[in-house]
Amino acid sequence: MIIFDKLWVTMKNKGVSTYQLREKCGIDSKTIRRLKANDNIETKTLNKLCSVLDCRLEDIAEFIAD
Repeated sequence: MIIFDKLWVTMKNKGVSTYQLREKCGIDSKTIRRLKANDNIETKTLNKLCSVLDCRLEDIAEFIAD
């Protein structure tokens, strides 16, 4: 299972809100809800997040064995 708990920590550390993600990245509120629920998202969304947050994938996502 992929979880996005690290995303919220990285966003807080960088001072980025979900509002800013929607405005800067073009990530819609439906995708934000999916991230909060650790649901499936597209790799292009991960790419956008890493670009805007200037971070690596492991800074926003983590694999946890089921």
